[in-house]
Amino acid sequence: MFDQREKIVLLIDGANLYATSRALGFDIDYKRMLKYFEKKGYLVRAYYYTALIEDQEYSSIRPLIDWLDYNGYRVITKPTKEFTDATGRRKVKGNMDIELAVDCMELAATVDHFVLFSGDGDFRYLVEAIQRRGRKVTVASTVTTQPPMIADELRRQADHFIELSKMQQEIGRDPSERPMHTVSHDDDDFEEDEFAR
Repeated sequence: MFDQREKIVLLIDGANLYATSRALGFDIDYKRMLKYFEKKGYLVRAYYYTALIEDQEYSSIRPLIDWLDYNGYRVITKPTKEFTDATGRRKVKGNMDIELAVDCMELAATVDHFVLFSGDGDFRYLVEAIQRRGRKVTVASTVTTQPPMIADELRRQADHFIELSKMQQEIGRDPSERPMHTVSHDDDDFEEDEFAR
């Protein structure tokens, strides 16, 4: 799957990876993740994409974002947008798909192998476009949950698929290191009370 001579880039859809690891029952150890992929080839960069609610006094994801930013990850964020839906419910939206796609296309000239941590079927056409440029794309997610956390069309399009449940030993955080609180983290559409935790 990997060649030591390859230039590798990790593209992490933060909300999607969080939901996947939560469904699998383990936390990602981002330091171990970097070390794992550094052994697979020449790791050019690891990108982490997430939307942030800016007007909150405390964001439960902020400590993670700060840690990633200081420890080898390029963190790409944007503020969420707030709106009221047709039923009068407050909704918050923050989708990072365009940012991830633009970065991926810009890197396609110099990177050999992209590792996409997402199961979002919207990325299928992006994967195909990168492959047309002669690049390999591996997608990391899971099919072991019900429902699976990866869209079938994305899995079929990828050159390789990494089943995250099989990587727990390599990139999972030791349960004894788990913090007492959990990070609430979502991307596309989420309710206000999801951030009240």
